[in-house]
Amino acid sequence: MRLATETPLTHRERLTRGLSHTAAGPVDVARGAVGLGGEAVRRGAVELRRRYRESRLADRVADAAGGVAAELAVAQEVIAGLPEFLEGNPPRRRIRRSWVIAGAVGTALLVGGVVAVLIRRSNRAEEPSPRPPSVDTQHKI
Repeated sequence: MRLATETPLTHRERLTRGLSHTAAGPVDVARGAVGLGGEAVRRGAVELRRRYRESRLADRVADAAGGVAAELAVAQEVIAGLPEFLEGNPPRRRIRRSWVIAGAVGTALLVGGVVAVLIRRSNRAEEPSPRPPSVDTQHKI
């Protein structure tokens, strides 16, 4: 139902409106297609980055597992030498060697712990603080 105050479109206005909608339709379609393609490329890049990080993490875990295996081998040697140590007074050289092995085991455990902490911290995304900084970033002269 039309209001009496509306004026009918002239032929020129009708032609202009029709052409503008005809021209805008393909432009909107093209813009939408480019937008969808760009979003697909972005999602693919994010997925590739995630897979790369996971592969690096797998390499770190494999390295850490190798270190743990070496630590276990050293610990087995120390435990194998423990009965001899407890039986009697071993030679002076043997005591030094066991202390060196124990130190190596301790160092390897410490390194393994540091690697585990670094792997754990590298996987966490840093969350921005909701509070403003407590220190002025602008230097006062």
